[in-house]
Amino acid sequence: MGSEGGPGTATEPRPKPTSKSQAKPTSKSQANDKSRAKPSTKPNAKAKPSTKPNAKAKPESHLAMVRRARRINRELAELYPYAHPELDFRNAFELLVATVLSAQTTDLRVNQTTPALFAAYPTPEDMAAAVPEEMEEIIRPTGFFRAKTKSLLGLSAALRDNFDGEVPGRLEDLVTLPGVGRKTANVVLGNAFGVPGITVDTHFGRLVRRWKWTEQEDPVKVEAEVAAIFPKSEWTMLSHRVVFHGRRICHARKPACGACPIAPLCPSYGEGETDPEKARKLLKYELGGRPGQRLSPPPEYPGAPAPALGAG
Repeated sequence: MGSEGGPGTATEPRPKPTSKSQAKPTSKSQANDKSRAKPSTKPNAKAKPSTKPNAKAKPESHLAMVRRARRINRELAELYPYAHPELDFRNAFELLVATVLSAQTTDLRVNQTTPALFAAYPTPEDMAAAVPEEMEEIIRPTGFFRAKTKSLLGLSAALRDNFDGEVPGRLEDLVTLPGVGRKTANVVLGNAFGVPGITVDTHFGRLVRRWKWTEQEDPVKVEAEVAAIFPKSEWTMLSHRVVFHGRRICHARKPACGACPIAPLCPSYGEGETDPEKARKLLKYELGGRPGQRLSPPPEYPGAPAPALGAG
């Protein structure tokens, strides 16, 4: 009688079954077949496609932007603990006049010009009585001297006639003076009266847009949006720090990105020179080893005073 296994099984004993762990392929080809049949459950990480192959970076939330902006302000405070208005002045009237003169020129040129101007016209009453042609000759180095002379004569007469010869300490009064807008008014309020204000000049506007604090171009809208990010107590010093950074590192045409301490926080990093050595050569004023813009800088300023007009 044949067994259940069929012919030949009586002389060829049935091999004992082996456990799965003991089973081994009998040849290299079988091993290869087995590996093809059962691919690894842990594929090469480099070959693994992303679960979001074309995913874009998430846009920054408003809260994240505010936190980043405030951290930038703290970093700038450490970098420029000596930040200050870069116009020389001894009182509110001198600061008002110097700020009007600073339009379309450098603070350095204004500072080189105002000593002679204030020697000739030390008070609003004196300036209001000035001979236009004589004033024009004094302030000629600042450019647009005819228009600026008209503004200075007008604001001096307004101070004499409407404010008893005193510079008012309210924004709504300051902006009534000829040649005085919100930027000039905030400079005077913040630095002569201690009233917090944000000064939106070309440097400030450029940097806050690079940092994505705002997309606005209009200075009044820029002021409003940035003011909403920071406590009022920070407004004046924030303005100085941002302007300092714009003049020294984050220049308009070629920012020194590779020498910028806040580069990790800047969404516009790479717009300028990223090589550290080349970037360091772009630094200006005290960071670049050269004099600042004030002839009479505050005592804590680490740089050298600027030269007087005609001295270099």
